[in-house]
Amino acid sequence: IPRDSGSNDKEKLNNAIKEIIDQGANIIIGPTDSKDFDQLSKYKDTIFISLSIMHPETVNNIISIGISLDSQLTAIENLIKKEKRTKTLIMYPINEYTKFIDEKIKTINLKNYKIFKYNPDPKILTGEIEILTNYSQRKKNLELRKKIFEDKDDEQSKRQLKILDQKYTIGDVNFDSVIIIDFGNNLKSVLASLIFTDVDQEKVLFTTINQWFDESIFYENTLKNLYYPSVNYKNFKNYKKNYFETFKSNPSEMTILAYDALGLIYYIWKKNGKIVSVNDFSFKGKIKGKIGKFSFDNKQVIQDLNIYKVGKNKFTKF
Repeated sequence: IPRDSGSNDKEKLNNAIKEIIDQGANIIIGPTDSKDFDQLSKYKDTIFISLSIMHPETVNNIISIGISLDSQLTAIENLIKKEKRTKTLIMYPINEYTKFIDEKIKTINLKNYKIFKYNPDPKILTGEIEILTNYSQRKKNLELRKKIFEDKDDEQSKRQLKILDQKYTIGDVNFDSVIIIDFGNNLKSVLASLIFTDVDQEKVLFTTINQWFDESIFYENTLKNLYYPSVNYKNFKNYKKNYFETFKSNPSEMTILAYDALGLIYYIWKKNGKIVSVNDFSFKGKIKGKIGKFSFDNKQVIQDLNIYKVGKNKFTKF
């Protein structure tokens, strides 16, 4: 029973919900925006399965199955520990989501990490990252080192000078892994600034959050390796292909979550014979969906996300 619930339109949202309920439905897949949750609590006898990523915990009559930041941070955290990194920098912009991220970061289980909040304006960002990475001093270190060999004529000094001429700075940054919580062009600006300030990609593990396999990141030619958690890539590609063949248009990425929402409802219905409330969705074990495996823990949806590596114009499961 599809209905247009609008965007930031409470009247349209409520009219859509009432029309669906009037036709006999007691479970609704949607809406996608957590800002609408205050309206959903009015319909106590109706269960909503939202595609929102903001609140993975079950709230009243609402279950959110979006790719939560909680699940993403857990996957990144496991990667950092597996790669034996000991000094992590967590970076995210100052915007409307800063406080939300602040709260999520408190749950991260890394022993040694620092937080850096940046201005998303690219003109300001580069200067902030230059200070963060001690770029000016590392550049001076190189110039001072080169002067030692410039006036010498022996072969060893010439070789050393040739090696130094290929460098941009001397000295390491004070972190060996970075988590960038950002998207799209903002993420690319951060990556470009880190590379411009000569952060060694061989020594520093670059990670970010789910980018839905955005291929435009391939055009960042100086980017060697970037890792992020995401849904099952093979399933996602097949889904997009089937969707396009059926509807002759490309789907919004999060629509794949609606498939898993439908599968989840079917699973609970088949398991219990009926669905009375959101409590029926509290079960042990994992469900295998289009996005991969997910489960419920303390009334919170937890996704087992794969880590993918971006490099050489392809996505590779790590």
